[in-house]
Amino acid sequence: MAVNLTANAIPAIINGDVDAKPLVQVLDIATIQSTKNSQTERYRLLLSDSVLSHHAMLAAQLNEKVKTGRIKKGTIVQLLDYICTPFQNRKIIMVLNMESIIPDCEIIGNPKSFVDSELPVQKELCDNTVQSSFSGNNNNLAAQNRGSNVQNFRPTVQPAYKPPPVYKGRGAVVKNEAPAGVIPIAALNPYQGRWAIKARVTAKGDLRRYNNARGDGKVFSFDLLDSDGGEIRVTCFNAVVDRFYDAIEVGKVYLISKGNLKPAQKNFNHLKNDWEVMLDLNSTVELCPDEDGSIPRQQFSFRPISDIENVENNAILDVIGVVTFVSPTVPILRKNGMETQRRILNLKDNSGRSVELTLWGEFCNREGQKLQETVDAGVFPILAVKAGKVNEFSGKSIGSISTTQLFINPDFPEAQSLRSWFDQVGKDSASLSVSKDITHGGPKNEIRKTVSQIKDEGLGRSDKPDWITLRAAISFIKTDTFCYTGCPLMIGDRQCNKKVIRSGDTKWQCDRCNQEFEECDYRYLLQAQILDNTGLTWVTAFQEAGEEIMGYSAKDLYVLKYEQEDVEKFGNIIKSRLFNQFVFRLKIKEELYGDEQKVKITVVKADKVNYSAESRYMLDFISKLCRQ
Repeated sequence: MAVNLTANAIPAIINGDVDAKPLVQVLDIATIQSTKNSQTERYRLLLSDSVLSHHAMLAAQLNEKVKTGRIKKGTIVQLLDYICTPFQNRKIIMVLNMESIIPDCEIIGNPKSFVDSELPVQKELCDNTVQSSFSGNNNNLAAQNRGSNVQNFRPTVQPAYKPPPVYKGRGAVVKNEAPAGVIPIAALNPYQGRWAIKARVTAKGDLRRYNNARGDGKVFSFDLLDSDGGEIRVTCFNAVVDRFYDAIEVGKVYLISKGNLKPAQKNFNHLKNDWEVMLDLNSTVELCPDEDGSIPRQQFSFRPISDIENVENNAILDVIGVVTFVSPTVPILRKNGMETQRRILNLKDNSGRSVELTLWGEFCNREGQKLQETVDAGVFPILAVKAGKVNEFSGKSIGSISTTQLFINPDFPEAQSLRSWFDQVGKDSASLSVSKDITHGGPKNEIRKTVSQIKDEGLGRSDKPDWITLRAAISFIKTDTFCYTGCPLMIGDRQCNKKVIRSGDTKWQCDRCNQEFEECDYRYLLQAQILDNTGLTWVTAFQEAGEEIMGYSAKDLYVLKYEQEDVEKFGNIIKSRLFNQFVFRLKIKEELYGDEQKVKITVVKADKVNYSAESRYMLDFISKLCRQ
């Protein structure tokens, strides 16, 4: 089988070609240790077009191809993304992307090493002037081929490389530099050599950093919409991010060309397009200064809330509804240790269903805060959600993702129709939630319970703790041991908090940290009775929850009772907290005390009752009872 490598590929690349996507052969692979980071490996290749060879550096993201054996000595590869750059007074080829065409192949031809002095300027190259600094290696390879019984692949006869003609005042003309014609997004395909699209940015994702086997990197994406309704996602990595991230603005129209089409990753890309665009350092993104009214600002495909019940988990969809409830923002600690914000909304529409919408991150403080202020004022706004993600946990709900967009009271026909329905009928009509009946603002596994249900349902007696929410009042607070002295030292990024004891007259000692210090921390260990209309139970509240209940720090009350000995004022503060209602978030878990198993109820959070929200919760609960 004859294998034809791309003629004159090496001199063409060194002369500036970046579009030919040539077939070349790997003659040698060497490992280079990074001088900046000894843990980072780089690979240097010796590439051949069967006549000439030249060194190339492999991009770090392609290291896996070498480690897994897909690229090795003799492999025929196609260079897809590459550039030739100066390095230490010589030129070297940087391979950014390539594909293995023939994994195993005999060395083709007798390639000689290309030297920079052979780069054509004003005259033809003479292939007999090439002096190879690697002639020893290449001659050995050729000798090995001659002595082998296996079939040799004969190179195609290549003419001497000729530079493009030079015209006065213009320099070398190496390719057609005329601008590519603008085509619809729907007409894009990977077989087009040159194209350009004119489209509006409808969404821009956050800048994300990642770390994988290929090393550290950064990425961001944005979505485009053109005048024909075609949509496509554009993605940028690493150095391309630095070039385009600040230039891209949502709502602006751009002319984009010289990108590469790749199959869309449907796990992350919800657009109705089988392809997505990858920009590189040769791509162009030009802002169109004149507004193009033919390109819509956004495109929706709204689904009724009743349809969400039958939608697959993790599906991306558009939905529009009336906001009937907005919870306060609560901090959430992610699995990676980073803290974010969460806010829960309730949407209903004229399909007779309602659904919970969870906002994450900046959505909570931007649109979420505006929605809460509007609802608290007694006005129920229309909210259109573009690209919400369906979640499934004992019911369906919708969550925001990085490309989600929210439109409050938009000027859409769908919004006007929904407003008319809500003002005339929907405001007083009950709706059935497709989401689990949970406490607004609580985690997904927090279910509204009563005090009596804790015992009747045996909560806390399984292997994992139960998390519930209930509305109750405080009926009694123990005051003899309401706090303890804790260690203020930090262990990593967390405070120790272990109970400390006196060491002499002026210092405290922590057995865990094995250190002494002059000042300790006073932390709540508050034991209280709470009650509702079904019964009462004991709970324990630690530091943050104790401060939410008492309204004072543990140290302030300790000083007041034991140092200032103002028993009357201390007693008045305790009495003022009795029979105040809170919405408690509780953790219930059975623990071993001595030889006895006891159920321990811990207050995780204590929020003051929002009577407007509680009234809506009770009305919804009554409506569900009436439908049963």
